[in-house]
Amino acid sequence: MKKWIIFALMVIAIAGCKKKKAVDNGTGTTSTTPGKPILITPAQNSICISGVVVSATESQVLFTWSSTINTNSYDLVLKNLLTNTSTTTTTNDTKASASLLRNTPYSWYVSAKQNSSSTTTQSDSWKFYNSGAGVVTYAPFPAEIVAPTYGQIITAVNGKINLSWKGSSVDGNITGYNVFLGTTNNPPFAKAVTDNFYNDVAVTANTIYYWRVVTLDSNGNYTDSGLYQFKTQ
Repeated sequence: MKKWIIFALMVIAIAGCKKKKAVDNGTGTTSTTPGKPILITPAQNSICISGVVVSATESQVLFTWSSTINTNSYDLVLKNLLTNTSTTTTTNDTKASASLLRNTPYSWYVSAKQNSSSTTTQSDSWKFYNSGAGVVTYAPFPAEIVAPTYGQIITAVNGKINLSWKGSSVDGNITGYNVFLGTTNNPPFAKAVTDNFYNDVAVTANTIYYWRVVTLDSNGNYTDSGLYQFKTQ
């Protein structure tokens, strides 16, 4: 009788272990969603001086990030912030190199992908300047428009709306922003501000507006966000 009891307990224990093994994929989760990559280099809002110069106008820059669970490959997405053109490089590694224009600001992020799923997980987006010869100061990064976004339909409250954006620079010397706003694709100057917003802007309902933000720094440098548009209702 005791032998049968011991045998039964062993069967239950083995069955329990097998069940646990079937659920646990070794990562502590049964999800196939890739983890979020953590960017390493080039650092956020930095001047990248580690690139290998390949010509008077270009250098080869190495990008690195953390490995993530449930991931088969990564997409490295680079954006030239002056031309707004983007390129994508796919790799199975946690690093990749790219030839970039010197003395040019870029943004970059990495998406982790899983072969068995269409779901991807994107890292944060970082900005950096690819260094150039003879550069003493660097212009601010172009302002990143927050709201209204491009093509957004926005409801005015008491005939007014708020505009907002993000500004950053490697030297930390931004002095202000010039906001241009109007109903043509060459909007006139509207206001100079030192904050990252312009509130209580009077607008007309059912109208398409165009706007852009020029960022200024203490060295006399400036950059343009590019033209955005929204519609009021």
